[in-house]
Amino acid sequence: MADPLYRDPTAPVTARVRDLLARMTLTEKVGQVNQRMYGWHAYERTPSGYRLTETFRTEVATFDGMGALYGLQRADPWSGVTAETGIGAADGAHVSDTVQRHVIDNTRLGIPVLMVEEMPHGHQALDGTLLPVNLAVGASWNPQLYEEAVAAAAAELRARGGHVALVSALDLVRDPRWGRAEECFGEDPYLAARFTEALVRGAQGPPAERIAPDRAAVVLKHFAGQGATIGGRNSAATELGIRELHEIHLEAALAGVRAGAAGVMAAYNEFDGLPCAASRDLLTGILREEWGFDGVVMADGLALDRLVRLAGNPVAAAARALSAGCDLSLWDDCYPRLAEAVDRGLVEESALDAAVGRVLALKFRLGLFEQPYTGERPRVAAPRELSRRLAQESVTLLAHDGVTLPLPGRARVAVLGPNADSVPQQLGDYTAPQRPGVGLSLLAGLRAAAPAGTEITYARGCDLVGADRSALPEAVALAADADVAVLVLGGSSARAAETHFDANGAAQGTGDPGGMTCGEGVDLAELALPEGQSALLDTITATGVPVVVVLVQGRPHALPDLTGRAAAVLSAWYPGPWGGQAVADVLLGTAEPTGRLPVSVPRTAAQLPVFYNAKDHGYRGYVDQPATARHPFGHGLSYTTVEYGAPRLTRPAATLAEFDEAGGTPPLVCSVEVRNTGDRPVRETVQLYVRRVLGGTSWPRVRELRGFRHTQLAPGETSEVSFTVDARTLASVSRSGKREVEAGEYAIETGPSSARTQATRLTVHDERDTVLPGTVTGRTRPVGGALR
Repeated sequence: MADPLYRDPTAPVTARVRDLLARMTLTEKVGQVNQRMYGWHAYERTPSGYRLTETFRTEVATFDGMGALYGLQRADPWSGVTAETGIGAADGAHVSDTVQRHVIDNTRLGIPVLMVEEMPHGHQALDGTLLPVNLAVGASWNPQLYEEAVAAAAAELRARGGHVALVSALDLVRDPRWGRAEECFGEDPYLAARFTEALVRGAQGPPAERIAPDRAAVVLKHFAGQGATIGGRNSAATELGIRELHEIHLEAALAGVRAGAAGVMAAYNEFDGLPCAASRDLLTGILREEWGFDGVVMADGLALDRLVRLAGNPVAAAARALSAGCDLSLWDDCYPRLAEAVDRGLVEESALDAAVGRVLALKFRLGLFEQPYTGERPRVAAPRELSRRLAQESVTLLAHDGVTLPLPGRARVAVLGPNADSVPQQLGDYTAPQRPGVGLSLLAGLRAAAPAGTEITYARGCDLVGADRSALPEAVALAADADVAVLVLGGSSARAAETHFDANGAAQGTGDPGGMTCGEGVDLAELALPEGQSALLDTITATGVPVVVVLVQGRPHALPDLTGRAAAVLSAWYPGPWGGQAVADVLLGTAEPTGRLPVSVPRTAAQLPVFYNAKDHGYRGYVDQPATARHPFGHGLSYTTVEYGAPRLTRPAATLAEFDEAGGTPPLVCSVEVRNTGDRPVRETVQLYVRRVLGGTSWPRVRELRGFRHTQLAPGETSEVSFTVDARTLASVSRSGKREVEAGEYAIETGPSSARTQATRLTVHDERDTVLPGTVTGRTRPVGGALR
């Protein structure tokens, strides 16, 4: 008897899905859209190995299959999985294959299960390689390096039996009080879009029907607008209009979809009165109908249970989410009751078929029907060096007296502060327990890399949180006896055994957070450093010793004006386990500081918001303080000086017809000369901004990032950096949500940051109109039919 069509690897995926769907019962279909089990409940570790639990076997039998299994290899304090009870790298593939074999051998149709794993900044599993957090990655302004690192992480995940990587990418830091700021690439949609493309390319490879065995399918989190929640509070409502949604919060998602992302995760937050998981306008109208997305939409953890309050009961809640366009659940009690929803007529079975079809299509794309088991694939080399390079390129020099750094050789250096000698506090949230000896703190990195004759002393000085000042005298004594003090301050997202958690794994922001000052669920009302750290900063800077402040942080902290008090200020973000080595290299001058701010740094929380691309209403500052950021988006210094010439356009005027993407007209080019006027080499990040000066159908923003280029300059060297100015550069969002080039006047700006630009003017007019000086028409030129 011939194998059924769905078993034929040469058949198109659509035909295989259609054949398999026709063979499935309603119960089997419901099983394929469920992901309600925590993966660490599927196994037990015994003295002789690992065994599957009865809970797992019952779950498989209930639906005669399993759509997806979340977090089989996850380890952290929330899951309760430790190095003693979890799955190490040596056993990951074996345990994954054991799970897969049970599902295939004990179900009627033998449909493989998707192994879904967290990969926020590396695989969140024992022995998984960690990368710097996304906010650090954004500070590198280097999508190419990130793509390389993600490819290595995805290969590692796949070699251990994982198939799907959940990665935060779509959220933006519009309010740094939000504890999940560290999971964002920054505050700007263009920058986030470039990193999201790199993420998808790195994890999945180029768009194709099949995802290679050394790649992983990506589910992008979170869709959409979660970074704009009111007050910076986790999963709260948003106040977004349609233009703001499209211009700011959908750009990265669209870039990821166009790069071929296998899935997106619906966000917790409410948009326009509905939670995202229940928004048909968002999940079906925009995502599928406008953008043509045919991948999987996954709910966030327990998000569908929150819909019970809206729908009245779990069955109706499940029907509502399915009708909106949600394909795959996560831990909830609603989707297991979808058969009842179909039987009661609350949702058509065709809607369930569409969701099941998308889940099955992903399994076919991953080749799981042909190669369901990981087998004896060689272990992937850990991308440690890529992690270190990313950390090094993310170090951002915010202020410098031009003298103190790099640290002089044979100096006496006092290393102080609660983040100076703690690897866990430089790792970020969503991190598995680390084996002893993994990683280097900044103190260890300096001691390992400092030239012979350098004397390095250390005192903690204060606790991470609290107001205890009892350790200050020791720190002051060491600083007074040193040539320079390196003061390592900031925050921590390190989860601990005593951390309290919500049901979905978010840390609780009330009660004892276990020392966490950042991370999911840890939102702050105040962005200043805790009282003890502030006292340490004040005391050490008052000694008169040159002070270098290093901030290890998952959000931009609001520091006081340190002009004349600190010789230098750097942000190291959460640089990962090898970040201590990376930061030490920058401090010692064996590496140059190349990071640029992916977010604006506020002066205080009271002046929020301070993101650079606000609407240009020409408002004044506050009476009691400026409205501008302490350090602007794009800012970052180096150990040399760089001069910019004025930008030049190939011509100062163009017609709308020239921005027709099908017209074949050569695009305009903006060029700028950049010169290294110092005595050290530099990698300069040249930034292109656009500002609508006159005309348009909506109020313009102050300026918007539209490009960036790196140029390597030796001392005294000059380089000409060029940018294409085309329809995608100039387009803005119309009321319909489409991107269009509008007639009017534009400022095309270049510079080293959003607050240090020079401009040239470009006039765009419709050739059918007579354009008088100072007037514009209302005509537009669409870009790509829909969003960019």
